[in-house]
Amino acid sequence: MLYQIHNGVVMYGADTILNGITFEIKNDREKIAVVGRNGCGKTTLLKVISGELDIVKRSSDEDMFISKTGNPVIGYLKQMTFDDDSITLEAEVKKVFAPIREMKAKLEAMVLEMEQNATDELVKRYTTLEEQFKYLGGYYYEKEYEMVLKKFGFTNEDKVKPLSEFSGGQRTKIAFIKLLLEKPDILLLDEPTNHLDIETVEWLEGYLKDYPRAIVVVSHDRMFLDHIVDTVYEIEYGRMTRYSGNYSKFVELKKAAWEKQKKDYELQQKEIQRLYTIVEKYKNTPSKVAMTRSKLKAIEHMDKIEAPDRYDTKSFKLSFKPLRETGKDVLFIDKLQIGYDSVLETLSLDMKRGEKIGIIGGNGIGKSTFLKTLVGAIEPLGGYFKYGVNVDVGYFDQQMARYSSKKQVIEDYWDEYPTLTETEVRNDLGAFLFTGEDVFKTVDLLSGGERVRLALAKIFKTGPNFLILDEPTNHMDMVGKETLESMLKDFEGSVIFVSHDRYFVKKVATKILDFEKDGVKAYPFGYAQYEESRERENASEDEKPAAVKAEKETAPAKPAASSYYNPGKERSKLEKKNQKIESDIARLEEEITALKDELMNPAYATAYGKLTEIQGQIDKKEEELLEAMEQWNENDRLLSELQGN
Repeated sequence: MLYQIHNGVVMYGADTILNGITFEIKNDREKIAVVGRNGCGKTTLLKVISGELDIVKRSSDEDMFISKTGNPVIGYLKQMTFDDDSITLEAEVKKVFAPIREMKAKLEAMVLEMEQNATDELVKRYTTLEEQFKYLGGYYYEKEYEMVLKKFGFTNEDKVKPLSEFSGGQRTKIAFIKLLLEKPDILLLDEPTNHLDIETVEWLEGYLKDYPRAIVVVSHDRMFLDHIVDTVYEIEYGRMTRYSGNYSKFVELKKAAWEKQKKDYELQQKEIQRLYTIVEKYKNTPSKVAMTRSKLKAIEHMDKIEAPDRYDTKSFKLSFKPLRETGKDVLFIDKLQIGYDSVLETLSLDMKRGEKIGIIGGNGIGKSTFLKTLVGAIEPLGGYFKYGVNVDVGYFDQQMARYSSKKQVIEDYWDEYPTLTETEVRNDLGAFLFTGEDVFKTVDLLSGGERVRLALAKIFKTGPNFLILDEPTNHMDMVGKETLESMLKDFEGSVIFVSHDRYFVKKVATKILDFEKDGVKAYPFGYAQYEESRERENASEDEKPAAVKAEKETAPAKPAASSYYNPGKERSKLEKKNQKIESDIARLEEEITALKDELMNPAYATAYGKLTEIQGQIDKKEEELLEAMEQWNENDRLLSELQGN
C-alpha cells in the first residue's frame, strides 16, 4: 500500500466537506480517477493527499488515519508563481534536473576515484547511486525535456524568452511541464486537459499511461480517463466508492451495483411485508403465537438492505425548440479570410439545416476567431459569408463563463427579458438549476459552471435556430456535459461549435472542421470516422517513399473521404508493426542485459576507460529502447481506438 486515508473527515470551519472516506493507492504505478459532481470535494481530496489539508478527529477514539509506505514524493499542479520572472523558460524548467546533474557529477567523480583506488565500498556506493540516477531518468532526461516542451507547443525561440513574456495559460503549461519532468512518486492532477488542444491531450494520454509512478487525476474529460486510468473513485452524497477499471467500466459497474441493490432491497421488502402479513393474520390466534413470534424474530435478525440512493443526476432540463425554421441553406462561406492583422486561415463551407459541425484543432490558429467573424465581432480580411433565410443566431462565447455583475441572478435575467412575469423568470431559471435562494446570489459569486448555465438560459430563451458555441462545456461537470449533449443531439436547428472535449464532439458532431497549420480540412462525417480517416492518412504516409511525401506536401489540400476504408486492414497493419517493434524491444533488452553483465565482469574492475565505453553503449541502447516503446504505445493506442469504434 503506497498511500492510504482511512475513515477520513475534512472540515472547513463547522462544515463537513468529506466524511468517513477511505482512499487507497495500492501500488506504485496505479492510475486513479476521482469523479463526482462539481463541489463534491474532489479538489479537497487532492489537497489532503498533497498535505495542504489534514483530516480531523471529532473524538479521541475515532479510527482515522493517513498512512504512507516510505516517504513518497507527492507532486501537485496548482496555480503557481515563479520565483524570478526575468529568467528564461529553459532555465526555469531545467531547475528540476538539478538533483540529476548533481548525481551525474558525483558519478563522474566516483569513476575518477575508482581509477585510483577501487574499493568494494566505493563500487557499492557507485552502483547504488547509478541505479537511483537511472530511476530518475538520468540517461534520457535531456531528450525528454525537448520532447515535452515541443508537445506543449513551445518553440526553440520560446526557450530563451523570460517568463514575464508568457501569458497566464502558457505559464500554467510551464508549471505542468516542470511537474511532469520532476517525476514525483504520486502525481496529482486537477483538470490537466483544460485549455490543451486535442493533439496535445492525445500525446499527454500516452505519456501518463506510461508514467512509471502513481497518478491521481480529477478530470471531466471522459475519453481522457478511459485511456489512462485503471481505478475510479466516485464521491457521491458525501461517500466515496472504489471501482476497478476505466471510466466507462465505472459507469457500467455503478449501474449494475445500483440495479442489484434496488432488486435486493425490493425483494427483502416484499419478504418483510409477507412476514408482517402472517403476523397480523395470526397474532390473536393462541395456537399460532409461537409462529408469529418466530416471524417477528426473523424480521428483527435480518441484515437490512438499504434502498439505493438515486443517481445524483440533477442537471438543467429544457424543452428547447426554435421559434421558427430556417431554409435548407443555413450558412454559405466562400474563401473567407479570418484573422486580426494577418490572415490566420482561409476557408469555404456550405452548411445545411440540421447539420452539427464540430470544430477542432490546435490553440491559436483561428477557431474562436472564425466564430467571432461569423457573429460580426471581427471583420473578415477577405472573401465573404452569408446566412440563409430566417436564420436566428444564438452565440455562446468563452468569456461568458467569466461574466460578472453585482446584480442578483433573478435581476440579471429579468433585465434581459423585462416583459416576463416573476413566475416565468423563476421557471426559466429553474430549468437551469437556479432554484430557491440560488436566484438571489449575485452573479459575481457564481462558479464558472453556474455562469455558463446562466448564459445558456439567456441564449435559449431567444429561441435561436442556429447555435454558434465556443467551448460550451468548459466548467461543466460530466452530468452537465451529458445533458448538453442530449439537448444538442435532439435540437431541430443547426449547430457549429468549438470544443476540445473529444467525447462531446463524438456525441454531437455530424461533420468535422479540422483547423490545422497547413489549412482547414472538412470531413463529411462525425468524430469516430474522422479518427479512422486520420489514422489511415498517417499510416499510408508512413508507407510512402520520401519523394511521394514531398509531392503530397506541395499539392493542394483536398477534403478527406470516407470511402474504401477497411478497419480490419488498418488493425492488421498496426498489429504487424507492433510485432516487429516487440521483436526489436526484446532484442534491445537482451543486448542491454548482456552489456550490463559485461559491465560487472571482474576483469574490467579497474579498466575505467572500458567501463565508460560499455556504459555509453548501454545509454545508447536504452534511448533506442525508449523510442521503440513510445512507438509501440502509440500504435497500441490507435489499435484500442479502432477496436472501440
